[in-house]
Amino acid sequence: MLSSGGLDELAFATGTYKAPVLITHPAFSNPGFGKHHPLSIMRHAAFLDTCAALGWLEGQDIREAPLADRAVLARFHASDYLDALEKCARTTVVDREARERYNIGSMECPVFDGLWERICASVGGSILAADLALEGFLPFHPGGGTHHGRADRASGFCYSNDPVFAILRLLDAGLESVLYVDLDAHHGDGVEIAFSSDPRVHLLSLHEEGRWPGTGGLDDIHGPRTINVPLPKYINDSEYLYIFHEINRRWLQRLTPEAVVITCGADALFGDPLTSMHLSNYALTSVVAECVKLSNRAIILGGGGYNPWNTARLWSKIWADMNRFSIPECLPRDAMKTLAELACDLVDDDEMHPHWLTSIADAGNSGAIRETCEARVSQCCATRP
Repeated sequence: MLSSGGLDELAFATGTYKAPVLITHPAFSNPGFGKHHPLSIMRHAAFLDTCAALGWLEGQDIREAPLADRAVLARFHASDYLDALEKCARTTVVDREARERYNIGSMECPVFDGLWERICASVGGSILAADLALEGFLPFHPGGGTHHGRADRASGFCYSNDPVFAILRLLDAGLESVLYVDLDAHHGDGVEIAFSSDPRVHLLSLHEEGRWPGTGGLDDIHGPRTINVPLPKYINDSEYLYIFHEINRRWLQRLTPEAVVITCGADALFGDPLTSMHLSNYALTSVVAECVKLSNRAIILGGGGYNPWNTARLWSKIWADMNRFSIPECLPRDAMKTLAELACDLVDDDEMHPHWLTSIADAGNSGAIRETCEARVSQCCATRP
């Protein structure tokens, strides 16, 4: 059984970075997406309240994400799409054309009060994260990671694509090799499409097979700069760590990227209502830490996560690991109260696990490594130089 402690050898703070920085904005803690949407959960506020109850925000470098303006958004997004998006977001009224052409106002991507501010904060936060990484800091932007957004269309709960803006900022600074690692349970299709023809950007996506958006298969080849690994259902920690470590050994460590951008979706954790992966937050944070070590410039973004307890706990653990905070076995009363007050229509009472309310770190979920995992590593790496 893997331990949830003993992460010293995987710690984020290796001496390469000046200090961790947390990027946040009130928009991420406000209600959004409507009453029954998977992202209506109050995960960002719960993360901040949990960290505050543990004393993990006192004296720390916490920055408010600047709001990206229209000119900044137009660097990637089409003008007509931005026109429709801004109008619908500000009025919360959607006409048929906007819904059909841009996927705005659909059940997937609804409009709600505060949507435009949230979009601008997400993009502005990722640009700030890139600037901080270039200055030698290690930024964590949990409100980022909207990796499905297209240049001309909303997609997969994402209206913009803030990882794209972070990468563009790094490239603007003159970097010639940027690695994007997507650990979300869903394939990072929007980022892959955005940089499909840019030789300066390498991409790795570890995602669950058979999941929306249906891309990122083993036969979905975008040349030697991209590795897509569709993970078998019910993947455990041992399999996940094996796959990552093999790809890291065979490919990532030889890239020597000048910067790494990581989207670490909490929907890869056991108990997420939209996926069937069986990972602990030990395994996921271990891989994030290993990715950070690949360069002296790194950015950590949030991403998916539709179990509010697990998402708040994962983000809290990432922040604790970044700062080398000691994680208590049992949370203080105020932190437990924060987690107990969360709600999610997609998680039934009999699916709740007691430790979601009382602790931050999961026990590991080790198990046998299936032959299919070994085969997929070999196939993914076979064509890489």
